[in-house]
Amino acid sequence: MLYGACLRHGEALRLTMQDVNLDEAVLHVHESKFYKSRLVPLGADLNSAMRTYARQRNQRFGQAPAAPFFCFRDGRPVTQKAVCKAFQRQRVLANVQREGGASCQPRLHDLRHSGAVHRLIAWYRGGVELQLLLPQLATYLGHIDLASTQRYLTLTPELLNEAGTRFETYFLEVHHE
Repeated sequence: MLYGACLRHGEALRLTMQDVNLDEAVLHVHESKFYKSRLVPLGADLNSAMRTYARQRNQRFGQAPAAPFFCFRDGRPVTQKAVCKAFQRQRVLANVQREGGASCQPRLHDLRHSGAVHRLIAWYRGGVELQLLLPQLATYLGHIDLASTQRYLTLTPELLNEAGTRFETYFLEVHHE
């Protein structure tokens, strides 16, 4: 969810059953950062995975509208601490690490950043007009302005390659005439 829907982990953990509409493939994120609310559409793969989870969850705990969407096996809401610990365990098991010691290791929040960067790469590859879509990405992420979104868009080699390819195509079109 953090990667696929680019949610903050607090936003995901605060989702209730009534906030998750899997028939319409949309989440309603309430009063997040800066007290903003937004609707977040879900891709087909993420929506399918959430349907599987929801089916298992609902068999065990029912579907009370105000109940937490993500819960422990005993029905209590999943905590931020538990999610962070699980992420760290999985990161270590997968041997995902960076140089620089414990304070430089990938964080749970980095999944949101990666989701935003990969969305931008997909748009480059799709040939869409980025200037039109960047404000939509800002809204999707729940940012108050485009500058906040720009901080998420870390320049990765893959993103740099796509941007370079786009510029090269533009340059050749302009100078070919």
